[in-house]
Amino acid sequence: MKAVIMAGGEGTRLRPVTCGIPKPMVPILNKPVMEYTIHLLKRYGFKDIAVTMAYFPSVITDYFGDGRAWDVNLHYYTEEVPLGTGGSVKNAEDFLDSTFVIVSGDALTDIDLEQAVSFHKSRQSKATLVLKKVAVPLEYGVVITDSEGRILRFLEKPSWGEVFSDTINTGIYILEPEVMDYYKKGDNFDFSKDLFPKLLKDGVPMFGYVSGKYWNDIGDLKVYQEVNFDLLYDRLRIPLEHKQIRESVWVGSNTVIDDSCTVEPPVYIGSNCTIGRNVRLSSVIVGDNTEIKENSSLKKSIIWKNVGIGSNVQCRGTVVCNNVSIKYGVHLFENTVIGNNTVIENGAVVKPDIKIWPEKLIRSDAVVTQNLVWGTKASKTLFGFRDISGDINLDLTPEFASKLGSSYGSILKENAKVIISCDSSRSAAIIKEAILAGVLSTGIEAIDIENAVLPINRYAVKFYKADGGIHVWKDYGEENKIHIELTGKNGISIDRGTERKIENSFVREDFKRCNADRIKNVTRIYNFNEFYIQNGANLLRNLNQIKNKAMKVVVGSKSEQILNLAASYLKNIGCVVEEDYLAKSRKSIKELPNPAVYRQHIAEMVVKLGAGIGFVFSENGENVTLIDHKGRILDADKYLGLTSLIILKTGADNKLVIPYTASRMIEEMADHYHIKVVRTKNSPSDLMQAMQAENGGMDQSIFQYILNFDAIWGVGSLLDFIAENNVYLYDLVNELPHIHIEKKEVFCDWKHKGQVIREIIEENKDKEIELFEGVRINNDSGWVLVLPDSEKPVCNIYAEGASEEFARELAADFIDRIKSILSKAED
Repeated sequence: MKAVIMAGGEGTRLRPVTCGIPKPMVPILNKPVMEYTIHLLKRYGFKDIAVTMAYFPSVITDYFGDGRAWDVNLHYYTEEVPLGTGGSVKNAEDFLDSTFVIVSGDALTDIDLEQAVSFHKSRQSKATLVLKKVAVPLEYGVVITDSEGRILRFLEKPSWGEVFSDTINTGIYILEPEVMDYYKKGDNFDFSKDLFPKLLKDGVPMFGYVSGKYWNDIGDLKVYQEVNFDLLYDRLRIPLEHKQIRESVWVGSNTVIDDSCTVEPPVYIGSNCTIGRNVRLSSVIVGDNTEIKENSSLKKSIIWKNVGIGSNVQCRGTVVCNNVSIKYGVHLFENTVIGNNTVIENGAVVKPDIKIWPEKLIRSDAVVTQNLVWGTKASKTLFGFRDISGDINLDLTPEFASKLGSSYGSILKENAKVIISCDSSRSAAIIKEAILAGVLSTGIEAIDIENAVLPINRYAVKFYKADGGIHVWKDYGEENKIHIELTGKNGISIDRGTERKIENSFVREDFKRCNADRIKNVTRIYNFNEFYIQNGANLLRNLNQIKNKAMKVVVGSKSEQILNLAASYLKNIGCVVEEDYLAKSRKSIKELPNPAVYRQHIAEMVVKLGAGIGFVFSENGENVTLIDHKGRILDADKYLGLTSLIILKTGADNKLVIPYTASRMIEEMADHYHIKVVRTKNSPSDLMQAMQAENGGMDQSIFQYILNFDAIWGVGSLLDFIAENNVYLYDLVNELPHIHIEKKEVFCDWKHKGQVIREIIEENKDKEIELFEGVRINNDSGWVLVLPDSEKPVCNIYAEGASEEFARELAADFIDRIKSILSKAED
């Protein structure tokens, strides 16, 4: 059999260590990672090996040559234009005349290829994927198989709601050559995105072989460091090259270590090195031809070849690339990376998480606090369920905000226009101005509508025909927390694909910058809130009836700004407004009552004052809790039922879009009105996109959008419907079917989420299961949904039953099951 090594990886997330070298040439214990791949293939009898290349191919060919030194035959195939993973292998089709194995050149593994090939043949498979169980599968392609290993489904880099298994695609494949006939040489295609889904659709036998051996994709700098030390800790069966002089200490030839040195395992030192007096090495890897002078201390660091480290240097958790000179008294802190051929002069300090690109000169006593030139920050995902959030001046600093503005501006087309706003808090204003600076630096036009709320920002994006919007607002549940919401055209929340583009730009600091003459002036609009209020009134068809009725309403919100806007709007359309000032009277967020207590307080005011309706608005202005004149509080599920009923009664939209977690009762209502229900994922972006797509554009779905995402205009639409039909909110609520949905959370460590979902699926494989978002199990009496949370280490449980008691029991049963799975996982 023959083998193919895919060695075209650029390794952008590993920069600056991959500046000038392809990802497969990144050294692990002083040898390129691809060299370990060649040793693995040779061990299992693969001697004829094709190597597909794209990025700096000469670095690979110069090092490995024809492969004779490794007792293999290497054949090279270079992509002149990007061809994708599948296209790169198809480019070597003249080499592929029988069953062949594909291995990634930038992952480290000791997978048993003999067993994998045997599995492939025993199943008479045409395409076998080697799979691996991992704790957090978000950055990989998830593969779902049946009990025989037959592949059922693929998911490429899923969200937590799409994590239906913890088995992921390692990028190691065993293929029959005929499966490559789906494409022609020169076609651009990927295995996981293109070829494999086609094979699955056509019923071609495809299987997944789950390996328990070590495998790690060197995807970022954190993993790069882990992989190096995994080898030293003997976590995979690969013999090490240098001589072991004592337990967990290896030293190459012609290396001199002074007797006064302290060496704390594991330590791996290359050949021709000199380690001076009183040097302290603790969990360190040192490359060939490196000198470390007296009194220096290195901990948890990786030093490449030909490095000179002066005396009294401190290295903590750093990676130092080839040919770097580090002078006297330099301090390199945690998670720093120093690129090739850099010189750091006496006394300089490089702060944590800083990346220095190759060939830089750091002057004496300089303190480096930001990446130099272009950077790669090893960062968590920026976006949570729907936005970016964190503590002011801790997670969300002005520097962070400026980079975010630059990242967003960099993904937009030239001459694009962005709406920017924030709420009335000082902390949000600071972040907004920093974001604004970043946006302007990319040459994008910005319209600042000053103090606003999220629905007003969305409306401004649509009104000004802008390409997107950014709104910053303060959390009223946590004193220092700030939220940043980003929207695209028509004010629709950006989708996950756009989030990833922004994250990639942010991580790489690969910003679009413009010259001074192309920086646009900021257009500042000072009265847009009043314009929004008036236009909201103009939408109402029965404004005169609302004014004649002069209904008394009670308005409350923890946000004074939302309270004032809502009151102003309701007064403008003719309501008699009683404002609750409980929130205003509190000096601190900590003094505010919890949401349930606050809603009850407004309900009591409604009854006491003889009001027709009570409204409790959320802090971001998107959501509202309704209270009828009897003091009944409509929870979120009943509110969704009510808005759905109003949409159905008006017949304004062709289709009713609801979240996946909505009650079955809504479908029963829709059947009565002969309107189709479309369920979509729970995120605002998915809901808005579906509303627009299913009803012929945002203008056609405006009524549905307002009722779900613009609380102030939404209550106007509700009052408009009440006036037109001469009914009370109380009457509409009484029309709703009984909805019994239980919502619970159960703690689940991030590393166990994929396992939990996989085991829930396996345990219920004989039942009716849906794998749309999380895993949902249906029966005649109800359903339960287990949905991993994207922001917290919990799994969310949604259960609906014919009665409140049944819904509670159903939720409790699955909570117990998850706890049982977690208990076994921890043992």
